[in-house]
Amino acid sequence: MTTRTVRWNSTVLEDICMGNYRATYQKWESAPDEFWEEASHAVEWHRPYDVLRESKGHTTRWFVGAECNICWNALDRHVRDGRGDDLALIYDSAMTGAVRKYTYSELLDEVGVLAAVLKERGVNAGDRVLIYMPMVPEAVIAMLATARIGAVHVVVFGGFAARELATRIEDATPRIVLSASCGLEPGRIVEYKPLLDEAIRLSPHKPECSIIFQRSSRSCELEHERDFDWAALVETARTAGERAECVSVASTDPLYILHTSGTTGKPKGIVRDHGGYAVALKWSMEYVYNVKPGEVFWAASDVGWVVGHSYIVYGPLLNASTTILFEGKPVGTPDAATFWRVIERHRVNTLFTAPTAFRAIKKVDPAGSLLSGYDHSSFRQLFLAGERADPDTIQWAERLLDVPVVDHWWQTETGWPIAANPLGIEQLPTEYGSSTVPMPGFDVRIVDESGSEMPQGGHGAIVIKLPLPPGCLLSLWEDDEAFLKSYFEEYPGYYKTGDAGYIDDKGYIFVMSRVDDIINVAGHRLSTGAIEEVVAAHPDVAECAVIGVADSLKGELPIGLIVLNDGVTRAEEEITREIVNLVRTEIGPVTAFKRVIVVDQLPKTRSGKILRRTIKSIAESQDYVVPATIDDPQVLKDITSAIAR
Repeated sequence: MTTRTVRWNSTVLEDICMGNYRATYQKWESAPDEFWEEASHAVEWHRPYDVLRESKGHTTRWFVGAECNICWNALDRHVRDGRGDDLALIYDSAMTGAVRKYTYSELLDEVGVLAAVLKERGVNAGDRVLIYMPMVPEAVIAMLATARIGAVHVVVFGGFAARELATRIEDATPRIVLSASCGLEPGRIVEYKPLLDEAIRLSPHKPECSIIFQRSSRSCELEHERDFDWAALVETARTAGERAECVSVASTDPLYILHTSGTTGKPKGIVRDHGGYAVALKWSMEYVYNVKPGEVFWAASDVGWVVGHSYIVYGPLLNASTTILFEGKPVGTPDAATFWRVIERHRVNTLFTAPTAFRAIKKVDPAGSLLSGYDHSSFRQLFLAGERADPDTIQWAERLLDVPVVDHWWQTETGWPIAANPLGIEQLPTEYGSSTVPMPGFDVRIVDESGSEMPQGGHGAIVIKLPLPPGCLLSLWEDDEAFLKSYFEEYPGYYKTGDAGYIDDKGYIFVMSRVDDIINVAGHRLSTGAIEEVVAAHPDVAECAVIGVADSLKGELPIGLIVLNDGVTRAEEEITREIVNLVRTEIGPVTAFKRVIVVDQLPKTRSGKILRRTIKSIAESQDYVVPATIDDPQVLKDITSAIAR
């Protein structure tokens, strides 16, 4: 592979950055160890590091020899420093109407008591604790309590099917399970206990016990000698005055295992550490998200996903901010004004959510008229991530909210943003379709199939030059071989993101699709993301997906699936014809884009990602496995019927 020494058009970048972002990035680039050593001062260490960075092949450990505890940095230090009465956590349930608030002192007390319960049940440092819970405060408390005693939490998205849960139990071999009687979805109650029981039956590994939080919406029967009532154990420990203190652990010790969504293949158990993760998250809260201590930060996600780990739980609390735990949906709980209600009620300063959420709101309320009924004067900035944010959705949000809207890019594996508009350093000009520029620590390159770097503007695989910064995955749980094969084998010296795109002459990164979403039409390599961007710009389109389908003549042909905005009454044939012409005009006839299918919904994971590979399998009449993460399996049947028409 070739190595380049200059990756930026320096003159252009200097013009747009006025020195601030550029100076910060170059500070890291010229002295990476000094950069992260300085950033580490924002974290409190129980023992200083011996070696700042230790790299062995593709693996890098940060702050080697240091000891700390992320729970101490998220709770104890703030209480000690006089922030005990500040709000730490706000729980808002659109499903039940409940609102509960915890100060830092109150949250620390709850965490200390549950940590004592875990210790009483025999959980020690290094043991795994599986957490299978809905979006309730007890889920956050469980994560922090586990971290507090040096154990490793394994959070599984609440409501996952029994077999998927069993797979994760088998992989992580948890000592105990923390769960709840049920979760709540619009129009239904999801009973967790039968799913957990079946998962334990299916798994070769049997946890020693389960501690069950009984929700008032629906309680469950507990199995004698295996299941224990959460509230009873906590009350006993509290009455006895039991509080577990923080256990000092090695900075490089595992904090958690988080399995990838598993839309294809066996889920991979991403391993994250205490120290490097804390440093990266604290830096990102200040410099990427521009959030100050005491401000209200809302990541509208789920604790079962990486966004929930990084930016519902650890990031805001490390920053001494207020985090919101929201149980509900952007629409339907009860309407498309849910986000505006939460922003007004809790004086939210920053919102982080998936583009899917805003597309759902826009579909139901394209004029944004519902916002007028709510006070959003506290609201300062919106961040979108999870999948590509189409320019139309970003522009709609900008017009509606009149605040910066940042499309940024990162992965479960990295744990924090690879590329963003760093509002805490400098607000850079928006380039629609781009996640803006790489953050310090990430040396982003574009390579072709042979691993050679592409010229400026060239489309190819996105990779990151090693070493990876603090906060990224340490390995895959007990599978170093798969770790190497999945991320480092194809491009030696680089981390393979699995995404494809290009970098323009300003240094802006455009993530267009997954690598396997690049299609070859009669010898022309095309990005389905680029086609989607054009389709999404049509005023009647709420959201869309473009896939490549095998064709005997041209190799592959793109087809588009679209969901129309509510209230659109024009003939579907007229709309689809306009979209085809739009793609031919904006990209060219080379796309051979001729077929657009109107559907009621697109199949998505529960985290909002469109299941493009599954759609492709349906379109090519291939067998497929219904992904465990799918939100509504019925949608796949509807898609099958629509494609067959």
